[in-house]
Amino acid sequence: MLDLSRLTPAALKAHPFSWAEIGNLYSTEDAAALAATFPHDRFKTVSGYGGEKNYDYEARALVSMGTSTIVFPEELSEAWLRLALDLGSAAYREAMSELTGIDLRSVPMEVNVFHYGPGASLGAHPDLPDKLVTHILYFNESWDRNDGGCLTILHRNDPTAVAAEIEPLVGNSAILVRSDHSWHAVTPVVSGCQSSRRSLTATFYRPGSVSSMWPPGDSTPLHGYPRA
Repeated sequence: MLDLSRLTPAALKAHPFSWAEIGNLYSTEDAAALAATFPHDRFKTVSGYGGEKNYDYEARALVSMGTSTIVFPEELSEAWLRLALDLGSAAYREAMSELTGIDLRSVPMEVNVFHYGPGASLGAHPDLPDKLVTHILYFNESWDRNDGGCLTILHRNDPTAVAAEIEPLVGNSAILVRSDHSWHAVTPVVSGCQSSRRSLTATFYRPGSVSSMWPPGDSTPLHGYPRA
């Protein structure tokens, strides 16, 4: 499913921090299947305002933290099961290790999928210190950047200091190597947007970390996400 040959060290940029934009991760057929069958089941609402960053989106687990276990596989399409298997594979970890120069072969990793519906956003932040690397993959068949929902790579803690902007189109992805200055954000999705912004994160953590998305004892109720 994933074209791991696309994950090469040459893609890594050094400014304003270590990051990469990598496209064409799937065949045309696989890209269409992933976009058409993006998960809509078993999401939770994640939101917070007034802290270090504001955020509001819907999240679903795909591969649980520190395992290769696919979460709620019975609800996933064949294309999404194949993608989940690839993301949990040793070959993917090896490719990500080579690209970033960080040994990710045995560290804890989790995969989550997201809907950013109308009004959703993610404020400027550099990721938590227990994260090493995050790979963000996108799944919209089409997107108008005027609707928001784009990943912005920032020079500093300022949403207007944009170094690069990445649209959430299927096959596109971004890799972020965490540092104290790896500032990034997601531009707010406009209220009249006709579709959610659809993404996935594969996040590699420092050894001994626990999931920040699904902390122990989390009993947040899950629900379906409206199809749009």
